[in-house]
Amino acid sequence: MVLNVPNFWNVVSNLPFLIVGILGVFKTCKFQNSKIQYLLFFLGISFVSIGSGYYHWSPSNSTLVWDRLPMTIAFMSLFSIIISEFINDTLGKKLLFPTVLIGLFSVIYWQFFDDLRIYVLVQFYPMIAIPVILLFFTSKYNLTYGYWVLSAAYFIAKIFEYFDHEMDVWFNGISGHPLKHITAALGIFFLLFTYLRREEHITK
Repeated sequence: MVLNVPNFWNVVSNLPFLIVGILGVFKTCKFQNSKIQYLLFFLGISFVSIGSGYYHWSPSNSTLVWDRLPMTIAFMSLFSIIISEFINDTLGKKLLFPTVLIGLFSVIYWQFFDDLRIYVLVQFYPMIAIPVILLFFTSKYNLTYGYWVLSAAYFIAKIFEYFDHEMDVWFNGISGHPLKHITAALGIFFLLFTYLRREEHITK
C-alpha cells in the first residue's frame, strides 16, 4: 500500500486511460462522419480507467464486473470502427450497438453463470480479426498504421500481464499489470494521434 491506496500501482496506472479517453471524447466531437462510433470507443476507454481502478482498489468478482463492462464497450466500438473504415461504412454503423450489447451481455452472462467463454470471444476475436482486416482490406483513410501500433501495444500488454510476477521481481515492486495498463494506453494515445492527423489526409 502506498499513500493509503491499496494495490497502488495497479490503481494509479489506470490514469492514462482516463486522460486519453477524455481527450479522445473532446477531439472526436469534431469529427464530421461516424462520430458516435469514435465517441463510444473513447467513452469506453474513459470508463475502463474508472472500472479498472475500482476493481484494483478492492478486488472481487463484484468489482471485476465494472472492470470488464467498459472493456467490452471499447473492444466492440473499435471493431465497428474497423468494419466501417475498411469494409463497409454502413455495415460498421449497423453493427455498433448490436456488438456492444453482445459485449455487455458477455459480462452479465459470466457473472450469473460463471462462464467466461462469450467474454473471451468478445475480447480476443476483435484483436485477431483486426490485423486480418488490416492486411486484406483497404481503408478510405491514410495513416492506418495507428491500428498496427495499437495491436502491437495490446500484444505487449498481454505479455506484461502474463509475466506479472516476474515483472514484480525485476522492477522491485512494480508488477506486470500496471505496465500492461500503461502500454495499452500508449497504443490508444498513438491511435488518437493518427485519427487527428488523418482528418486532413483522406484518401480518394
